[in-house]
Amino acid sequence: MNEHIVKILSVEDITHNVKRFTVEKPDNYSFIPGQATDIAINKPDLKSVVGPFTFTSLNKSDFLEFTIKIYKEHDGLTSKLSSLKATDELIIHDVFGTINYKGKGVFIAGGAGITPFIAILRQLNIDGSLSGNNLIFANHNEKDIINKVELKYLLGDNYIDVLKSPLNPEIPGKTIDQDLLKKYTKDQGKWYYICGPDAFTAAMVNNLKELGIPDSHIVIEE
Repeated sequence: MNEHIVKILSVEDITHNVKRFTVEKPDNYSFIPGQATDIAINKPDLKSVVGPFTFTSLNKSDFLEFTIKIYKEHDGLTSKLSSLKATDELIIHDVFGTINYKGKGVFIAGGAGITPFIAILRQLNIDGSLSGNNLIFANHNEKDIINKVELKYLLGDNYIDVLKSPLNPEIPGKTIDQDLLKKYTKDQGKWYYICGPDAFTAAMVNNLKELGIPDSHIVIEE
């Protein structure tokens, strides 16, 4: 397994618990939008603590970007990442991942599961191929939405927020259920891209199958 030591160029807060890390890009390092790599912190006591994170930058960029949800209560890798700053170093490894764009369809994201879709949608925008794609994005409330302004700008009315507990108590909470998905399963041949917590992914796959979508047109991280 190849290792590359890269310097952090900047760290920005995206939401109350999500940070954007921009880091150096090794020479001849490439990936397909939607893919990920394993990351560790380049400190003696942390080099062996490794976790998978998705690229949210474009392959053509001369830097790498990771949009990472921080779980401070777990005292794990993301908690350690949250204390890093520019000039600190990460160790990145080989590229992997089975989520990549196969054709027009519906992107279904739960929380930080949006990250592989950020790179894909950015690339589609550059390629002029966004038309005909939808994003259904589930979050707890408005404070948790990652990159909403950008995603809404890219997709317009094809961007759909689904909030379980909206901040306004007069707005009823929603989840992504079969009734919602049914509106987007009428066109045969569409692809369905799913990413989120394991339980979320399993539920979405089950819903789509019950609506008649074949396994061959459901894309998840294997």
